[in-house]
Amino acid sequence: MILKEAIEQLKSGLAGVAEPQEVQAMIRVICEDVFNYDPVDVALRQESELPGFAPQRIADIIARLQRHEPLQYIVGSARFHGHRFKVTPAVLIPRPETEQLVDLVIDENPASDLRVLDMGTGSGCIAISLARALKFAQVDALDVSRDALAIARENAAALKVKVRFFESDMLLPQPSASYDIIVSNPPYICWNERETMDRNVKDYEPGQALFVPDNDPLLFYKAIARYAGESLERGGRLYLEINQLFGAEVKRLLEDSGLDEVRIIEDSYGKVRFAVAVKS
Repeated sequence: MILKEAIEQLKSGLAGVAEPQEVQAMIRVICEDVFNYDPVDVALRQESELPGFAPQRIADIIARLQRHEPLQYIVGSARFHGHRFKVTPAVLIPRPETEQLVDLVIDENPASDLRVLDMGTGSGCIAISLARALKFAQVDALDVSRDALAIARENAAALKVKVRFFESDMLLPQPSASYDIIVSNPPYICWNERETMDRNVKDYEPGQALFVPDNDPLLFYKAIARYAGESLERGGRLYLEINQLFGAEVKRLLEDSGLDEVRIIEDSYGKVRFAVAVKS
């Protein structure tokens, strides 16, 4: 099988799975992650012979995508903040919106030697990206899932950064320490929103990292705000990714928790997405 044939097979097999633009994006990921061909290679090497495993691998990828399995789980990695992170069904797939959260933290905190905590780290994408970008930061990260922490540790080792990982529930967070920055992308989707979600998310990504009870949508924000009030240094900042439906409620919760300068910020799509607060 040559590269051109593989691409045509993918286009044909994925025609009913996604829109043409999304199919093209999937093909770029497959060519890069499976065959190690970047877009320039793809353009110049259409007649190149692929390895012997290619026909079966292409057929397997098409079959799994037709079952709406996320491509990132199929290839075993996802791009985030300029780097490749290992992902499995034990962790959420990193999203572009969360890259904006990381950028927000970096842009607003130019000082060195900051102490940072990522609550609910999953793949470690936030903690590791901050450890790479902030000057001499000490970064801690916690998660309740032992399987997720194993993936996060692999990613930290692969990207050659030091992050201290802790197995801990965000509702009863450990370690007990003081921080300049606390950041979190906690579960925030109500169960009643599940039926409106794409199958590749609700059927494959870990529910405990996505969903909260309908009758307590701010469950994790309450615990995080309480912990931030206790653990942030004076002038320290809390950064959160939030459900767009509850921006006003999160703002009020943070203010009621004794935090100041609360801001609700939109993402690049114009949706309410982030909350920032300061411990005065």
